[in-house]
Amino acid sequence: MPSEIKLSVVDRFGRQCASSGAKWEPIVGYSRAVRSGNIIAVTGTVGINADGTYPKSVYEQAQRSLAIIRAAIESLGGRIEQVIRTRMFVTDITQWQEVAKAHGEVFAEIRPATTMVQVAKLIDDGALIEIEADAVVS
Repeated sequence: MPSEIKLSVVDRFGRQCASSGAKWEPIVGYSRAVRSGNIIAVTGTVGINADGTYPKSVYEQAQRSLAIIRAAIESLGGRIEQVIRTRMFVTDITQWQEVAKAHGEVFAEIRPATTMVQVAKLIDDGALIEIEADAVVS
């Protein structure tokens, strides 16, 4: 699985904004993550590879999504241990155990508040999961 994650950080209106270069960022008008004071909010993140392809399984997509989220938080001076909430949107809730496995590999000891819900469709046909995260940086 390609692991290259490139992020750029710029200041916008007194906030630090991280961009992953996703094709949707300028179209929709959002940042991958935003830090305002001690809060970092990471937008919904699909598990897309750097080359624009998607891993075949929801487990691998969840792993990739969480890697992108980690990189976004770190680019803004935070750590994954500071995540207090995640939200997971899946296209097939019957695969919740695969999603839970990937989430647990990152958050087993951190234990943020979390939600997992099934949605009809995500932004791209290849996307099986989208994850959001919020962190409080001390």
